[in-house]
Amino acid sequence: MGERGQASVELVAALPALLLAALVSLQLLATGYALTLADGAAEAGALALASGASPGEAARAALPRWAQDDVAVAVDGGTVSVRLRPPSPFAAVAERLAVTSSADAGVSR
Repeated sequence: MGERGQASVELVAALPALLLAALVSLQLLATGYALTLADGAAEAGALALASGASPGEAARAALPRWAQDDVAVAVDGGTVSVRLRPPSPFAAVAERLAVTSSADAGVSR
């Protein structure tokens, strides 16, 4: 078969592992980005709560359009919590990797 043929076979055998590693890496990056977005949205919601505006609307407005359907905003007293599912080609993976961030408005309601 020769060295060229063996190298081709090794490349074909390693390709699925390389693609899986790339997919996992991209999913972890998307999850980190979702956490950053959730932090900003929680802070925006807390600022809105402190000023008397709707924290849910403010949190959603702080997110990009693609994330607005994958977010849940909860208010408990003076704390605004944002739960965001990261983008993923697999819904079950996105649900398991959902991130949560909270911000305190400094007011009690």
